[in-house]
Amino acid sequence: MNVFSPSKAILTALVSAALFSSAQAATVKSQAALSPASNQASSRLTAANSSDGVIAMVNDNIILKSDLMKAIAQTQARSQAAGQPIANSPQLQSEVLNALILRELQLSFINRAGLRPDEAAINERLAQVAQSQGLSSLSELQQALDRQQAGGYAAFRAQLIEDAAIQALQQRQINSRVRISEQDIDAFLASPEAKRLSQSEYQTIHVRVPYIDDYNRLSESQRNDAKRVAEEVRRRLQAPDADVSAIIKTAQGSYPVEIQGGNMGYHKASALPTELADEIVKLNVGAVSAPLVTPEGIDIIKLADKKSSDNVTIPQWHTRHILVNVDELQSDALAEQKINDLYEQLRRGADFSALASTYSDDSGSAGRGGDLEWVSEGDMVAPFEAVMKKTPAGDFSAPFKSQFGWHILKVEGTRNFDATTQYRRNLARQALFQRLAPQAKEDWLQELRVAAYVQIVE
Repeated sequence: MNVFSPSKAILTALVSAALFSSAQAATVKSQAALSPASNQASSRLTAANSSDGVIAMVNDNIILKSDLMKAIAQTQARSQAAGQPIANSPQLQSEVLNALILRELQLSFINRAGLRPDEAAINERLAQVAQSQGLSSLSELQQALDRQQAGGYAAFRAQLIEDAAIQALQQRQINSRVRISEQDIDAFLASPEAKRLSQSEYQTIHVRVPYIDDYNRLSESQRNDAKRVAEEVRRRLQAPDADVSAIIKTAQGSYPVEIQGGNMGYHKASALPTELADEIVKLNVGAVSAPLVTPEGIDIIKLADKKSSDNVTIPQWHTRHILVNVDELQSDALAEQKINDLYEQLRRGADFSALASTYSDDSGSAGRGGDLEWVSEGDMVAPFEAVMKKTPAGDFSAPFKSQFGWHILKVEGTRNFDATTQYRRNLARQALFQRLAPQAKEDWLQELRVAAYVQIVE
């Protein structure tokens, strides 16, 4: 397989993916005086010609030559897995070092701002990793990682925390920079690109031929075996009456890893990853994609059917409520007693709107008799929505509690609302955001670097 020099965009993406998926931190916080690198920046850095030392200073922190070499190896491994091998060149070294510097600057920003991760989200991500490895608990994951390397679990968890913090920081910075007007949305909806926002549902057959080992450890023969099986699956899927189960069984043959796949049912293009959606929307019904090489295996997708739908309707509830706050001036017990008194008045025939106007602590709706107007799924906090959904139209609920205090709600009526226009506008906004976000991110990172002290040690 030939080694080539990729475009800067591809290289940057691979570098970022390698750095942000690593299980070890890429920088070292130290003030120790280490010997400077002796090679010029234009030379090819290898394990043979490297003695560890400082390769860059970033404000008060340093990046070691060994950090750079490790990150280069990770980038090359990911590019190899994607079928785009990259040579260890001055261009690659420069891109990887720049990514390390930007990562260090972002972590410093996070530390100065005192940003803290969502522990529940980190634990949920760890649980997903454990499940993907066939493990039933975090303790089993910890034992497995620590067996591979002492302190492996702690290092992996710390890396997840860093990555989550960086992603949250970037999202916040991007959100503050990307501005999308209603006129921008109108122009987008009038463009050919807006066709992807249709509500068509795609029924796909998806087959994956996994690799026998990590891609960068595969022999040429093993790679060719996977390609051969994938091409055979693709050829058989092209038959109009293709039986995917039978095809997988036949293709399995002596292939040493279980081939995965089946009929994936119907799904909207907007709900799929962009790369997959772009591939599916190009297919005609009955067509099969070319084999898609990924780090995990080779994917083949057939578009079995397509259902067109141009309308989106959603359930809505016309709702009123009375809120009694729980705060430093009103204990939970006192608030509960007050809401129960109001509930008894309602049971005796009191007017809901009048009680809400007089006693509700929600200043936004009290002046309207507690009227929240039409509420859709996801608009309210979970306890409120759960009670709202099970309260019949024209009736009011028993008292219940949310993080805001104690409530009683009344459902005035229900309806199915045609939300097609708003749904398409929301999708258009998301599409425009995805288009503008990369440049906003790049601008912010460059500003971050310009404002920092960075010295490359040659």
